[in-house]
Amino acid sequence: MVVPDPRSRRSARRTLAAVVAALFAAILAYKILHAGRLEQTALFYVGIPALIALTVVTTARPRSTTGTITAAITVGLALAGPLLDEGVVCLVFSAPLFYLVGVLVGLAADYVRRRRGMQALLVLPLLLAGVEGAEASLPRGGEVTVSRTAPAGTDLHAALAAAPRFGPVRSRLLRRGFPRPLQATGTGLRPGDVRRITFTPRRSLGIGSRPTPRSMELTVARTAPGLAVFTVTADTTLARWIRLTEAEFRWNGPRLTVTLRYQRTFDPAWYFGPLQRYAMREAAAYLAETFTAPAGLP
Repeated sequence: MVVPDPRSRRSARRTLAAVVAALFAAILAYKILHAGRLEQTALFYVGIPALIALTVVTTARPRSTTGTITAAITVGLALAGPLLDEGVVCLVFSAPLFYLVGVLVGLAADYVRRRRGMQALLVLPLLLAGVEGAEASLPRGGEVTVSRTAPAGTDLHAALAAAPRFGPVRSRLLRRGFPRPLQATGTGLRPGDVRRITFTPRRSLGIGSRPTPRSMELTVARTAPGLAVFTVTADTTLARWIRLTEAEFRWNGPRLTVTLRYQRTFDPAWYFGPLQRYAMREAAAYLAETFTAPAGLP
């Protein structure tokens, strides 16, 4: 029978205590940031994984700090949905950033520890957490444009004046947790005409949470020959993840061009900016394909 090394047992207990302490610190930081309405800033998406990593670094002495940090973040993300009432989209999009920050801190810690010094870690929280979104932010406005060609003989003016008939979502990104449009009401392309779109309900991972309805309201703001611009006047669908402000439709013959204008709501910009832009481009393509689909097809 192999007798466990007392030093190994102490190390395992110390590592477990470090992971628990890191997760407790992360939940406490989340509550503080949420109370200060800073949960969509870099202080949350960069600061919290840095806090988890630094807690592990300063309280544990594992063989691989990076591995322990990764394990702590994995457990933390698994608990985030049930405990913090987060949805699938938030977890899917924030997970890579959490792991990136944690791994960078872990690699730096392992590198410094091998050289018997910890001085370099003192500046990591300042370098990683940042203040983007809390004190300052990069420009938030964004715009994407997509064009599609309808079958010959399609009356795009009539298609846009009618309530859209939504077909299946083919985009891999939009299928993974994003709300799917179910039906729309409202017709016309005169200024003031309204479209109300119902989406699949929000299903949070929170304990005891219930699905909540989601919808979007768009109002025709201005029109011209071959042009219709809708302003988003109400939105419970994407408002937390991104703020869609305007949808512009231009057509010339069978060619339809859709432009979506939006405001980025999450920081840091270097990470969420490209993600949100890609998601909006996929949404614009879906809209363009909805109105240029062959007659009789959804």
